[in-house]
Amino acid sequence: MKKISASIVIYNNNLKDLISVVNSYAPSESRLLYLIDNSPQRINLEYLNNNKNIIYYFTGKNIGYGSAHNIAIRMAIKDNTQYHIVMNSDIQFESEIIDTIIDFMDSDDSIAQLMPKVLNTKGDIQYLCKLLPVPFDLIFRRFFSDILLFKKINEKYILKESGYNKIINPPCLSGCFMFLRMKIINDNNIYFDERYFLYCEDFDFTRRLHHIAKTIYYPNVSIIHKHAKESYKSNKMFIEHIRSAVKYFNKWGWFLDKERKEMNKKILKEIKK
Repeated sequence: MKKISASIVIYNNNLKDLISVVNSYAPSESRLLYLIDNSPQRINLEYLNNNKNIIYYFTGKNIGYGSAHNIAIRMAIKDNTQYHIVMNSDIQFESEIIDTIIDFMDSDDSIAQLMPKVLNTKGDIQYLCKLLPVPFDLIFRRFFSDILLFKKINEKYILKESGYNKIINPPCLSGCFMFLRMKIINDNNIYFDERYFLYCEDFDFTRRLHHIAKTIYYPNVSIIHKHAKESYKSNKMFIEHIRSAVKYFNKWGWFLDKERKEMNKKILKEIKK
């Protein structure tokens, strides 16, 4: 069994940025990397083709973020890897953190997913642990985040009271770096819901894993995430974000969601300890 694999979804990426994250991961015989290319044309992979531990898959069209990662997850199952990382193309990290995370995951087989501390390019913490959202959480964050009352609501939503300095078990984690235990994924047949094209697929995925196992925030190692926030800059991406949110709440419940209430109550109690 190979210890680990990872996947990056490509869509008209800057080759320099792509090479940077590939170098962070450092593909090797024990570290497979799947590049799933959703671009309209094949990317120039002259640099990457020299590494036999990088598997390139060209979809021929933009099938969406989760759908593309599902291709890689199925590859990981076929290649019998113990762990798999779903990675964004806009992150960087020290290669050694992978081994640190593996050691931690090996110590507790009830952990299904892990996210490390995530910093922006200035070294500030990105608050990417969350409660399961209610519709107002997403509205407040987008339009009213500077108003004091809504700022406090948002700080509760992003679990800021935890301090982001201890290991916790949130029900909602960012999809920028999802370190997954493949046995739990395979045994429970958990993949990204392909009804989401972009946005909210990570909320949905982590929630389903949290229902059956631990989804851990692990601050002992960190990554850098550029985090472009495209939906704040592009009307097209903003509309796509709205579509995904509607799909999410149609699936899980807009206001009546007993599981959300129970999961959120549990993590809020945990961070107050």
